[in-house]
Order: sequence, then C-alpha cells, then structure tokens
Amino acid sequence: MAYSSVHRPQHTVHFVRLTGILLAASLAACGGGGGGTPATAPPPVVQQPPPVTALPGSYADPVLYSGAATASLPSAQEQAAKVQAKITLDGKPLDYTATTGHLTATDLASGQPAASFFYVAYTAGSLPAAQRPLTFFFNGGPGSSSVWLHIGSFAPRRLATSFPATTPAAVAGNLVDNQETLLDHSDLVFVDAIGTGYSQAIAPRTNAQFWGVDQDAAAFRDFVRRYLAVNNRQASPLYLFGESYGAPRAAVLANLLESAGVRVAGVMLQSAAMNYTSNCGMFNPGQASCEGYIPSYAAVSYYHQNGSLPTDFSTVLQKAREFAAGPYRSEVNAFIANKTAPSEASIAQLVSYTGLAAATWRQDFSMVPGAYRQRLLPGQMIGRYDARVKAPSGSALTVDGDPSLTVVGPAVNGSVKNYLQNELRYTALTNYIGSNNVLNLWNFSHDGKPLPDTIPDLAAAMTLNPALKVIAMSGYHDLATPFYQTELDLARLGPGAAIQIRNYNSGHMSYLDDEVRRLQKADLRAFYNSVSVAQ
Repeated sequence: MAYSSVHRPQHTVHFVRLTGILLAASLAACGGGGGGTPATAPPPVVQQPPPVTALPGSYADPVLYSGAATASLPSAQEQAAKVQAKITLDGKPLDYTATTGHLTATDLASGQPAASFFYVAYTAGSLPAAQRPLTFFFNGGPGSSSVWLHIGSFAPRRLATSFPATTPAAVAGNLVDNQETLLDHSDLVFVDAIGTGYSQAIAPRTNAQFWGVDQDAAAFRDFVRRYLAVNNRQASPLYLFGESYGAPRAAVLANLLESAGVRVAGVMLQSAAMNYTSNCGMFNPGQASCEGYIPSYAAVSYYHQNGSLPTDFSTVLQKAREFAAGPYRSEVNAFIANKTAPSEASIAQLVSYTGLAAATWRQDFSMVPGAYRQRLLPGQMIGRYDARVKAPSGSALTVDGDPSLTVVGPAVNGSVKNYLQNELRYTALTNYIGSNNVLNLWNFSHDGKPLPDTIPDLAAAMTLNPALKVIAMSGYHDLATPFYQTELDLARLGPGAAIQIRNYNSGHMSYLDDEVRRLQKADLRAFYNSVSVAQ
C-alpha cells in the first residue's frame, strides 16, 4: 500500500543534559496528555486493600511500588487478576477476559530479570493465535503511563466525556462500555513504562537506568517477548500502537523486535513526534523552522473563525501545505540565520491563514506554537494539545497552562485506580503513577545524535520486514505534534513505503472526541484488514 494522505474536515547518572537544547513546551506532560506531572515522583502511599480482593479472580498485590529514579524491586513475581466480562457491540455480545498484573522483562543480552511491567490485557474470541491479532498500546511523555489510551481510546471501557466542550466537566469514574473498542478486531494490551503506573526496575537495576530512548525501547522489547511466550502468542499478528513520544518508541521497538526475530505486522502512530529536531516547538526557539506548524495554525485559526479564510477547510489546509513547502521554506531559513526580511507576499499569506497582524509575522516569521497560542485570541488561552479548547485567561481551566488537559485530565487520572480495583479486581498498596516528571533525567540521545530521529529506525524495521505496514493518525488542532510535520517526517520513507496518513478534526488525543473516535475505529479496522490481506 503506497503512502497516501487523507484529509477529512471531520474526519544523562548516565543521563545526557542537553546542552544548548531546550525542549521548550516539551512532550513531557503528554502521553498524549498527562498534564500536571509532579516535580518528583510521588512517594508510595500505603493503603489498606478493600474487601473486593476476596472476589474470584482478584489479586491483592502486596508490593510497594515507587517511581523514584533510584527505586528498584528486590525481586518480582508474575501475578495477575483475571476477570470475565461482556460487552455488546453492534447488537452482538462479546465475551472477554481482562488480565491485570505484572510480567518480568528479561534482558535479551544477559538473560537476567530487568523490570517488572504492569499491564492490562483484554482478550476475546476463540480464533487460533495465528489468526487473532494482538496490539500493544503505550503512551509517551517520556514519563506518562498508558492511562490516556487505556481509559480514553479503544479498550472495552472508557471515560465518558463531552470533549472538546468544557461543560459539563468530565467526572472521574464515569466509565461506559466503549462501542469503538478494537477488541472485536484484536486482543489489546495496555502497558506502562518503567517508573509509571506500577512498572518498576528489578535490582540491581534502577528505574532511572531505563530512562532513555534506547534503554526504554529495549525494555519494552523484552516485555513483548515475555508476554508472547507466557501466553503462547508467538504466532499472532503483532501490532504496536504508540502515542506522542510512544510513536518514536514504537519505531525503535519495531526495529528491535524485528532484529530479535519477532515479526511486527503493523505500527500505529498516534500524534507522532518521530524526529525531535524537526519540531520547532521542542527545539531551541528561533533555531528551527516552524514550517511543520503552518497548516496547523491555519486549521486552528479557521476553527476559531479568526481572519478572512475560505470556507473549504480541505482547500485551506492543502494550500497551507503548499505555501509551507514552497515560499515559506525558501525564506524561513534565511530569516532564522540572519533575520533576512521575508517577502510581503509570504507575510500576506500568513495573515490570510491566521488573522494575526502583518507586523507580528514580519517580526516573528518562524513563530513557535507557544507564541501563536498567546497571540491568537487575546484574553483567552487556547489548548496546546487541542487548540479547539479555550478558556478565559486566569480562569480555573488555565491554571496548568493548557485548558485542553485541565478539562479532562483529572477525570482520566482519577478513574484508573478505582477501575483497576472495582472492575478488574486488582488492588495495590500504593497509588498508581499516571505521570512521572522524568524529563530532566531522560537520555534523549539516539543513533549518535543528542535528540532522536526515529525515521531511520522505522525504515530499518520495514527493510527487515517488507510486509510491515504503518498508519499515522493526527489531529488538525494539535499544537504539540503538528499533523503536517508528521507528514513531512514520514515522507522521508519514500513514495513506495506502506504508510497510511489519517488526519482528523481533533487534537492530540483525537480519540477523546466521540465523533472522531468512530472515524478512527473505522480507519483502524480497515488497517487491520489491509494487513491481514497483504499477509
């Protein structure tokens, strides 16, 4: 399947401190999503397990978990709660099993236990393993658990919200059967990175020894290998679903798995940040071109009806792409290097796309997303992860710097432990770590560069496995990982690469939008089917 683009209006410790490189407005708070990260890992909060642990299939975990950099478990056990449940999809009942607990990742090189990974797996149906796909989900950050994907996207239960509306507010624990679950197409495994959720290093290793691009991906590889072995799923078509920083993790992981002899059928990239040096919102402001953001600025301005813009949304975006790749690209580097004045024609184009003043664009021709957010709607703060969401400056929704996270984040993070305990029958003595601020300890170096560019990893995986297919899904209104930059990054794989691009009228966590989630399920269902036909 060739590279295609579909545009729908709805639809380092050893840690490297990045000298001279500021991850301005970084993805650390994202996973996607996950604002409000603590300054340090929260200490374990010991709680007494409730009576629910006596129910059949339940497991009361006696271990105290910690997300601290120096934390490690003396040893680990592979224990899990296992419950039977049912959901009705399209009028048909679907029985499934939810398994919640830990598996031990054994280091591929040394053969020694390295980390205890916390996961929740949903399995259904009676097909032989070779015919039943298996999809591993993980958020990013770095430092995010997979709570956003688990509670918000394609599991059989999800948090009900009115997103992107700010009222009524999402309520923690308001979980409903998810009609867009992918469980009717694949078994689903949601897994937390080390130092998040209840995942932790095993001594003599510590959590921080896994906080780096290569170390993290290698540990995920070893978890996947263990899950396949324990559950006899080596023959299953294997998929990786990574969001935000989880997308570059998926690229590195796919290459590591293929190199270890584990075949990957498909990679699903949600709001990807594949090349950190190509995103001007993460690199030193003023030193990288913001070409990849221009169509997003046009989309957001169009949404807020700011400026005189054509009514055909798809046409606006396509013309913005062409402008960004043409006149803007030819002028922006000279502006960055020596402040060479851009042409008045280019300034006029930017004004027409955004409604911002010509003088503003003359002064700030390579405008970073933070500056755009501040200028678009005076007196209002628009969201970074979903710029459709806005709130009056100084209001409660702006206290954490992004109303699109504040409007739903507390409900997402507040739902997970009760869900694990009351429905999945897994209880823990410590609080679930939804996010852990590990950014300043993260080793971003990869492949000889201080910041990761994981397009070569994806290319290597596709070379090892020519049948490997990729789908990338982005939101038009995401000002963290802009859709056009993802298109530019993936285009480096060449026109013959098996890449599908799907963009939606949504933001970073596009699946939180009820209408868009339905579109995504249809696209993912078609993706599963296309891979199975190709194989």
